[in-house]
Amino acid sequence: MLDDEEKNTLDEILEIEAPQHLLDTQISRLDDVLNEKLESAFHKQTSQLLIHDVAKIANEHDPIDLAYAVTRLPSTARIIVYENLPDMDAKAIFMINTTRNTRTGIFRQLSDKEIADLIEKMPSDEAVSILDDMSDRRLKRVLESLDLEKSARISEMLKHGRHTAGRLMTDEFFSFKVDSTVAEVASYIRNHPGIDLSSGIFVLSDDGVLMGCVPIRNLIVNPPYFTLNQVMRPVLHSIHPDATRDEVVDIVERYAIPNLAVVDEEGKIVGVIVYEDVVEAMEDIADQTIASIAGTVEDFSEHDPVFRRFLWRAPFLVVTLCAGMVTSTTMSLFGGKVWFAFVPFFVPLIAGMSGNVGLQCSTILVRGMATGEISSGARKEVMLKEIGIGLLIATSFGLGCGLLVYLLNTFGVQHIESDPLSLGVLVCSGLFAACMTATVLGTVSPFFFARIGIDPAVASGPIVTAFNDISSTVMLILAARLVYFFLY
Repeated sequence: MLDDEEKNTLDEILEIEAPQHLLDTQISRLDDVLNEKLESAFHKQTSQLLIHDVAKIANEHDPIDLAYAVTRLPSTARIIVYENLPDMDAKAIFMINTTRNTRTGIFRQLSDKEIADLIEKMPSDEAVSILDDMSDRRLKRVLESLDLEKSARISEMLKHGRHTAGRLMTDEFFSFKVDSTVAEVASYIRNHPGIDLSSGIFVLSDDGVLMGCVPIRNLIVNPPYFTLNQVMRPVLHSIHPDATRDEVVDIVERYAIPNLAVVDEEGKIVGVIVYEDVVEAMEDIADQTIASIAGTVEDFSEHDPVFRRFLWRAPFLVVTLCAGMVTSTTMSLFGGKVWFAFVPFFVPLIAGMSGNVGLQCSTILVRGMATGEISSGARKEVMLKEIGIGLLIATSFGLGCGLLVYLLNTFGVQHIESDPLSLGVLVCSGLFAACMTATVLGTVSPFFFARIGIDPAVASGPIVTAFNDISSTVMLILAARLVYFFLY
């Protein structure tokens, strides 16, 4: 049993460690503290004190944490933190983990030789992703300053498309001929400590064709005289360098592969994609999907110019603006009609309900397409199920809302001077028609966008929302006209 003092201490610890808010986590608090230290250092009165304090912070903290913290500093201050890191290894880790804007700002103030020295400290796959942001002319100069072997490896990886398996893979891995012994493999690995062993080793035929893989455990538990042919496992899944990163994520996620071999057309291994790189690819895909759904291609950075961020958002908002103008123009055409008098009261209700119905459909389908849960063969079945769900929603909410409007007007809660039955039928039919239209639009549009080569996440953003606003208003107007025609 805990005494009172121990209980109070435990409560204090829990209160500190348990995040009270989405933004209040251990990592976010660390970023805040580190950023406060850096800002305090940059407010020193003399450059000598500033450099002293920044150098102390750079030596005391992990370069990964510094890479995140400097994004809150002005661009002119980030180079000072970088220059005061203790060694080139720390600088390489810092540059790998920081943002594109920070890298670009620092590279502007470094010579080609300094960048080349930095690249020499990085794995080839990380170096490629960093060099991607450079102009072709400067990239050529940096490659010429690199070691010939390193330059050749990076140049070969740069030939592949930006979001392909060839860019995700690393060309630094262990591979051995099938008749090699465990002792020979162990000796070679000991002599090459710079190559990551976590991906295991791969077994090749005499012609260099991939035959199998050997987990690290098998090298440890088996006698040194065993050949790799005796301890290897078959490679069941591999991928081509030109395959998309979405294909890579699908394979790794489905089969839980810790390392995915990348092979050429002849079956020879050219690289390995490790799980950490797949996680980064998944994060990038998720970021792009969320941005598309939100109606922006914005790569968020708080220090980006305001006008540039405006330009990222504006094109999508123009679509929404045009849809609003079409809706208001359509409503103005019927402004003097008797049967139209009560339509404006229910436009927000119909548009809001149908908009959410359409958004639910498209978002669920986009998610299924992104995670690989929806295949091309299952497309028809999935669409029919979504339309069935939409029909159930439209019927139940249409009847329920129509009944509610009827009762509210019958008992005088709502003060709309019209027949309660007419209003109930208007809302019921309008909501049903609008929800069904939104369901069809939200179900068909992701597959349509994917078919014409546009990110289907756009289907969940302003484009479909805008079209849904127009269609829901038109459905309500049509329902009002029909109700007036039949009841009067």
